[in-house]
Amino acid sequence: MRAASPLLLPLAGLMARPTRAAEAPVLEIAVDLNTTYQTIDGFGFSEAFQRAKGIVNLPEPQRTALVDLLFNATSGAGFTIVRNGIGSSPNSTNDWMNTIEPQAPARPNDEPTYVWDGKDSGQLWVSQQAVKYGVKTFYADAWSAPGFMKNNSNDADGGALCGSPGVDCTTGDWRQAYANYLVKNVQLYRDNGVNITHLGFLNEPDFQTAYASMQMDGKQAADFIKVLQPTLLANNLSDVHVACCDATGWATQRTMINDIVAAGAEPLLGVVTSHIYTSKIDGPLPTTRKVWESETADLGGRWSTAWFSANASAANDTKATAGDGLTWARNIHTALTTGNVSAYLWWVATQDAATNNNNNEKLVLVGNGTYTVARRLWAFAQYSRVVRPGAVRVAVTSRSSVLRTTAFRNADGAVAVVVINDGGTDAAVVVDAGLREASAASPLTAQAWITDATHNMGSTAVAVAANGTVTGAVVAAHGVLSVVVRPPK
Repeated sequence: MRAASPLLLPLAGLMARPTRAAEAPVLEIAVDLNTTYQTIDGFGFSEAFQRAKGIVNLPEPQRTALVDLLFNATSGAGFTIVRNGIGSSPNSTNDWMNTIEPQAPARPNDEPTYVWDGKDSGQLWVSQQAVKYGVKTFYADAWSAPGFMKNNSNDADGGALCGSPGVDCTTGDWRQAYANYLVKNVQLYRDNGVNITHLGFLNEPDFQTAYASMQMDGKQAADFIKVLQPTLLANNLSDVHVACCDATGWATQRTMINDIVAAGAEPLLGVVTSHIYTSKIDGPLPTTRKVWESETADLGGRWSTAWFSANASAANDTKATAGDGLTWARNIHTALTTGNVSAYLWWVATQDAATNNNNNEKLVLVGNGTYTVARRLWAFAQYSRVVRPGAVRVAVTSRSSVLRTTAFRNADGAVAVVVINDGGTDAAVVVDAGLREASAASPLTAQAWITDATHNMGSTAVAVAANGTVTGAVVAAHGVLSVVVRPPK
């Protein structure tokens, strides 16, 4: 679906109703507001490795339309977290993220010379647009320290931070210099109107690769956390939360957080972050901190905009369905319920067809002055538009084996319920939102949206009674329904 087409935004906003609603069995869903789980920080994406330029370089009005698609909470996806890459490379060759310290000081304690281009590979501009839409959560994450701070003298190909336990370098101990470097990035963004709220110093530290990368184990990460967090405090940045460690998979991150806890560094952390490439979410991580799923994507599939691949699903071809919108709705559900995550982030929002053989790691394909949207973006929208930052997940039950349900109490008191229909037939649902009308003069109100084979977050009419019961909602076969019930103002 291309931005230039008049179908893009109208399709997202059409009044929608599954065609077989009259035949659908009625299923009851009940929300329990007294049983609470994790607080939600939001849903988001990255535009690291110069992907942000895919947005910045679009002509108008396509550029504005794409920004609106990503951040508008009424007609777009309503994303609320942006994850930016902190550069470490000596220049911007290929898709490298350039460092703000291209010249190495002679010694770790020497005064650094910072060079700021005011663009940060396009990430600053995208972040500034996000601010205009009310986004308040920005995660700045480094893939590596600059090469001169590492034992391999290269920001790529793994290597370790000089001065970390077990890493002795002839150039000295660069841990404090690296902490200062990270803090400087935060300060530069703040000087340009973007408040970085979360700061990470690692990305996939268990993985050595030809692009920016740096290896650490949990004990070494704990050691650096004890350097970074005091550095933030010393620079009056107590509101910036340290994040760690963006491991390649849930199992590795579990090992790392266990080491961090054992080393006494957990209280210095703001959030535990993990990817889910090498191992999936199989339960909560062992921490008292919030947990974010901070990067995931369909790296192996070819570019696809599909919502539900029926034939592949029937054949149990999970590779063919890995990029489907419905698959990602289910993945988000699992992360929220099994992993108790407070945030769920996709890898990159945009990418062109030439990069990585036009694979499925993006939400939006950009090129030739326009863009095409994968329908997994609307799977995110079904959550991010209705489950806003500060929402608390609450208990919800249904008596159906084909429905996956989650419920949330937003900070404004509204109750959001997201329902996924795994079945092959439409399902009419009655939702008890757990709210009660104060008086006839102050009624409850309700809205609902669906994404399915023919709708992208399409509005669908529902009714709400004084006892908080929502009727008239139908979840299409292999579709997603989001319902919001608001208390009187």
